[in-house]
Amino acid sequence: MVNPDQTLTLEVRKAPTRILENSVDRIYLFFVYLFLILCLIIVAYPLIYIVSSSFSSSSAVISGKVWLFPVEPTLRGYQAVFQNPQILTGYGNSLFYLFFGTLLSVSLTITAAYPLSRKNFYGRNVITALFVFTMLFSGGLIPYYLTVKGMGLLDTRWAMIIPGAISVWQVILARTFFQTSIPSELTEAAHLDGCSDFKFLFRIVIPLSKPIIAVLVLMYAIGYWNSYFEALIFLKSANLYPLQLILRNILILNSIDPTMIKDVRELAERQGLKELLKYSLIVVASAPVLILYPFVQRHFVKGLLIGSLKG
Repeated sequence: MVNPDQTLTLEVRKAPTRILENSVDRIYLFFVYLFLILCLIIVAYPLIYIVSSSFSSSSAVISGKVWLFPVEPTLRGYQAVFQNPQILTGYGNSLFYLFFGTLLSVSLTITAAYPLSRKNFYGRNVITALFVFTMLFSGGLIPYYLTVKGMGLLDTRWAMIIPGAISVWQVILARTFFQTSIPSELTEAAHLDGCSDFKFLFRIVIPLSKPIIAVLVLMYAIGYWNSYFEALIFLKSANLYPLQLILRNILILNSIDPTMIKDVRELAERQGLKELLKYSLIVVASAPVLILYPFVQRHFVKGLLIGSLKG
């Protein structure tokens, strides 16, 4: 039987160690929080600066008066954005590519990844190896262009969707998710009840795969929204250009030549409007992705972590 005095002595001896551990933990947590706050400032400040500059006057942006909050608030930049018909056309085209491209890509990725995740699918290792081979080697830009031309997709909307409709990395990610999250016993039980493979995919697999579908939707949507290189080499009609290519034409190609303008005030005003337009365009171009992310954020982390496990 333990003596109460001995128990009290043991607790007294352990107390300094416990206090020392708490002090070390607090110091460690302090530096962790300090590091995270610094990372937050580094990431958040450029975003805040861009938003504040888009709402500030052109003179304040050029003179460098904008640091954190808008200076001389105005909506002139956004008025110039939405009054430009090219920008509105590009916005509509990018939304078209994003919606139909994401829908097609997610459908193809799921229908390719699920069979490859089943152990009873004959030849799945060979097919997976062929998929991975395309990640390591490619024919290059000229064969890529000739293939798209041979398919009759040049200067069409489908040139922005079909050639890059499926990503091997996304297929591997989805396949790993199906391997780890859809047990083979569930498949066998469904087959015993007379469920076909297609019915099992659409009624059981897809409802249970919301996390990986959220990951696929977000990644494909960002890819289609930011794509401009395909439009640069495949599209000729300006009415088919996505928003990113129109922004490139406005902000890079349409630069102001100071020798063409003799009035200093007019030159400063046009340069200020260009700077203001640049920040407003960045905000407008980023809005769809920022709106989409909160709807898939709940499933995004879970799907990404489970799908990235080696299987």
